[in-house]
Amino acid sequence: RDDVLLGFSTLGPYTRKHPFLGSTVGRYANRIAGGRFRLGGTEYSLARNNGPNSLHGGLRGFDKHVWIAEAYREAGGVFVRLSHTSPDGDEGYPGTLRATVTYGLSGKNEVSALYEAEVDAPCPVNLTNHAYFNLAGEGRGTILDHEASLWASAYLPVDETQIPTGELAPVEGTPFDFRSPKPIGRDLAAAGGGYDHCFVVDGAPGTIRPCARVRDPKSGRSLEVATTQPGVQFYTGNFLDGIPGKRGALYGKHAGFCLETQNFPDAPNRPAFPDCVYGPGRPYRERTVFSFGY
Repeated sequence: RDDVLLGFSTLGPYTRKHPFLGSTVGRYANRIAGGRFRLGGTEYSLARNNGPNSLHGGLRGFDKHVWIAEAYREAGGVFVRLSHTSPDGDEGYPGTLRATVTYGLSGKNEVSALYEAEVDAPCPVNLTNHAYFNLAGEGRGTILDHEASLWASAYLPVDETQIPTGELAPVEGTPFDFRSPKPIGRDLAAAGGGYDHCFVVDGAPGTIRPCARVRDPKSGRSLEVATTQPGVQFYTGNFLDGIPGKRGALYGKHAGFCLETQNFPDAPNRPAFPDCVYGPGRPYRERTVFSFGY
């Protein structure tokens, strides 16, 4: 048996600065340009913790908090419900937000994630998990030989600070075309040395549908992802730099990949992107399922 999830052996490192290993991130996953957005005639300023931009909720986003956990069993699996309350003004965001994430493990080798939130004032919300996977086993080299498929006919080109340009560009004829399986490393150089891009998931947002499949040809292990979200951020661990992990492992560049199901980056500043504002009368609810095969 191998552990295919990058992470730490103890709780302490998760509460300090780290590259979001296995973290649930929010209030807004991914980047918001300039660390600001305007809503209802008011401009809100956020922490700029990623160059000029705000990333994954700010300096002390949801990933830096220890959530309240409740484990339970139901027909079909075992579950843990995690809850966290973010007060009004937390990291610059308006309204008091109450979030729950329910993770479930079924007998079919499926891990489900149900993200729910209620906020008492209009606010952008975008929750995801930043799990890093290595299907060969965590700490066992890079993921560049893993074969990836994405159910995405378009992706979001970005500027030099990783903010979307606003275009939904076809993947055809580009290094971002994963509609047929290919090794992650095949077009890596042409993609700027690594992937850290949001792909537009084919099909209707709000419905659970296939999003991605990754397979390690050496072990035969595979991971399939389905989601209700409009996008998935495919990240290839470009900035991992030898961070100490589990059991003495060191996680270097490309030691893991992430499939962060989510709304589009910078959607609070892009009216043409899917609506990301929730509030009274509009609760947040999204679901993602990770299915493992051998």
